[in-house]
Amino acid sequence: MTLDGDTIRSVRGDEEDVFSAGYICPKGASLKALHEDPDRLRQPMIKRAGRWGPASWDEAFAEIDRRLVPLIEEHGPNAVAVYLGNPSSHNLGALLYGRALYKAIGTQNIFTAGTVDQIPKHFSSGYLFGNPFTIPIPDLDRTDHLLLLGANPLVSNGSLMTAPDVRGRLKAIRGRGGKIVVVDPRRTRTAEASDEHHAIVPGSDALLLFALVNVILGEDLTELGRLAEHVTGLEDLPALCAPFTPDAVAPHTGISADDIRRMARELAGADRAAVYGRIGTTAQMFGTLASWLVDVLNVITGNLDREGGAMFPLAAAGQANAVPAPRSSFVHGRWRSRVRDLPEVMGELPVATLAEEILSPGRDQVRALITLGGNPCLSTPNAQRLAEAMQQLDFMVSIDVYLNETSRHADVILPGPEPLAREHYDLVFYQLAVRNVANWTPAVLETEVRQEWQSLLRLVGIVTGQGPHCDVAALDDLVADDVARRGGVDVALAAPRTGPARLVDLMLRAGPYDISLADLEAAPHGLDLGPLRPRIPDVLSTPSGKIEITAGAITVDVARLAAELGKLPSDQLVLIGRRQLNSNNSWMHNLASLVRGANRCTAQVHPDDAARLGLVDGRSARVRSRTGAITLPVEITDSIRPGVVSIPHGWGHDVDGARTSVATSHAGTNSNVLADDLLLDGLTGTAALNGIPIDVAPA
Repeated sequence: MTLDGDTIRSVRGDEEDVFSAGYICPKGASLKALHEDPDRLRQPMIKRAGRWGPASWDEAFAEIDRRLVPLIEEHGPNAVAVYLGNPSSHNLGALLYGRALYKAIGTQNIFTAGTVDQIPKHFSSGYLFGNPFTIPIPDLDRTDHLLLLGANPLVSNGSLMTAPDVRGRLKAIRGRGGKIVVVDPRRTRTAEASDEHHAIVPGSDALLLFALVNVILGEDLTELGRLAEHVTGLEDLPALCAPFTPDAVAPHTGISADDIRRMARELAGADRAAVYGRIGTTAQMFGTLASWLVDVLNVITGNLDREGGAMFPLAAAGQANAVPAPRSSFVHGRWRSRVRDLPEVMGELPVATLAEEILSPGRDQVRALITLGGNPCLSTPNAQRLAEAMQQLDFMVSIDVYLNETSRHADVILPGPEPLAREHYDLVFYQLAVRNVANWTPAVLETEVRQEWQSLLRLVGIVTGQGPHCDVAALDDLVADDVARRGGVDVALAAPRTGPARLVDLMLRAGPYDISLADLEAAPHGLDLGPLRPRIPDVLSTPSGKIEITAGAITVDVARLAAELGKLPSDQLVLIGRRQLNSNNSWMHNLASLVRGANRCTAQVHPDDAARLGLVDGRSARVRSRTGAITLPVEITDSIRPGVVSIPHGWGHDVDGARTSVATSHAGTNSNVLADDLLLDGLTGTAALNGIPIDVAPA
């Protein structure tokens, strides 16, 4: 950052950074625009008689105390729901102090963006390896064969695979004679950079993956290597995969049986290979089975936990599996949703059920909502119904920097500081990185906006009866004591630090590298902690202490998948999403640099479908599903599979009451109006955002 006082002159990548080596994505380059955005909230807002007005911090928290506490006293803690959006994963204060608020409220109604994203991967990892964050990551820098399903890392910059300059890393694979195979209904930017692309039928990834397993087992291509003594349940795998022959799945996947056999043989025959699936495989009807089968393939080809395969990162701070963990039993369904009986996973319920939890009368009906950095009115299924449900709430608080499509329904908005005015450590994404690194970013700008962690602690004080003027410092001490206790370190070692810096210091001291925050402060370009290294068996914490490859909690859903083989392939058009390089879901669309250019919120349609339906490039089409209908321009392209329509997510900024002038002028259309809240992954309740049945006609 080149600064002149509080004026940002320029933003560029740090060429000396140990991980990025100067690579910077469009969102990072837009921090200057975010800093200057006149629509960004800089003081609390209170809605009085339906009209928004600015308020002091004391006034805002007094209003929350006046309205939230009596509601909890009358209706109980489950009458309050909390929703965490994607930005909270990038916010150190939200990550470290959000847990204190959820515990203080005592509600079971916790919802996050995870159940429109990656929860199936956490579920399968929990039962396979013992911890939902024990997720294998492709060792991109050393692999020779990479099979990508439902992933577009050249646009998403890696997701559940933290990797700057993915393009350079993928080019290096091909440069050393390796091969990249992409399975995706669209010819994405990643597919264009690959050696081979298979345009799969959306939602059929689990069928394809099972067929690959079938070939590898049937042709005796299995090679466990050192994993042999660390796997249990392998003897049950042949019977599970028996129905899923290449010939049986080919009509349903759109990939020929011969291609499936060749893909399996090449994967098994590669010296070093990795299989990786992302949101195209998780946000579908069989998301958990697809997530599980990705790792089954990595295991049976001997590529799990080996250089060039799929490996387990070892983060410097905050990683539950950083030290050998006692054997435990990951479980889900410890409680279930009130209306539809959907299971809890990792302490949260599927967000697809939030609207009905608000709208359905009865005990524990959700009457109040707290949203933290999220925009569920654009990002969750049947989004229109959720927006209508929010109007029925008795009280709502949003912690957000914008008055947007969701926060417009709130009664109080508490802004947070811009990224440059808060300190940061990448607590989540270093746990998913292709190399072990650590970097501390200090705040570079002063601000009068309260930090999110301070707002969260004031909310803790309110819901625990300490009032809106609680002792935030004392509550911070309690959080630090808890972090120190769980890490087995002396809290005094981090003195005199406070806030997130103290917690990160404690977690670093409790971590595996014998470093402290002072070490990171002395290394402004980051610390390179080395390439990924084999971690089995220490990383395993299942009851058996082994990889439980056919865990019953997962394989119970195989029969439902097998039933798909008995159905005739449908000619119904289906909808998939689309990631865009400049777009970070919905939450940075108010920056001109990220929405410039031609309208990108289009319905991509194959020429054959366009001709059959009478659609014209550039003209509008009406797209309908069970839950709603939208109108948007058509983009005819042969980059998409026939029978599939693709619309990007995160748009639809044309609602009344929002104050996002740039986003509103590039409104686009909300594709999640079409997403069906009844189409869910069978095990986790995660929304199936890929493969939604639709009808399309000229508008």
